[in-house]
Amino acid sequence: MEIYGSNTTYNLENVLRQNILGSDYYRQTCTSLNNWSDIVDEIYENVDHVEPWMSGNARGASSAFCLLHRLFTLKLNPKQIKDMLDHRDSPYIRAVGFLYLRYVADPKTLWSWCALYVKDQEMFAPSGPEQKEVTMGDYVRDLLLSQVGCS
Repeated sequence: MEIYGSNTTYNLENVLRQNILGSDYYRQTCTSLNNWSDIVDEIYENVDHVEPWMSGNARGASSAFCLLHRLFTLKLNPKQIKDMLDHRDSPYIRAVGFLYLRYVADPKTLWSWCALYVKDQEMFAPSGPEQKEVTMGDYVRDLLLSQVGCS
């Protein structure tokens, strides 16, 4: 799938992008993941929320957004994106797939990608364990209706 917008910033806010690129996790782990399936496995193993920033005292970029950036650099094909959206091993794999679309898909195609999912009833906690759960459909609707910070 062709990247819509910037092929270097991937439409991420500059501060977030700089924090991703400067993080030890991105430099030491994410850059060593050279294919889509390894990144999906890493999401399964190490992502427990899809907020852009880590919580607590360490306010760096989250593992989800570091891995999302790595996916941007691989320029996923439509089958890989669809496989993420339909993945059943972890809702966070699915959520990262929707984030991928929200940041780099042509806005004219977003609805065609997401329409099937706005009534998805799978429950998950986008902000992490012990946080409020929402349906995947609600999450997708929120992504479609929110403003994404572009640099």
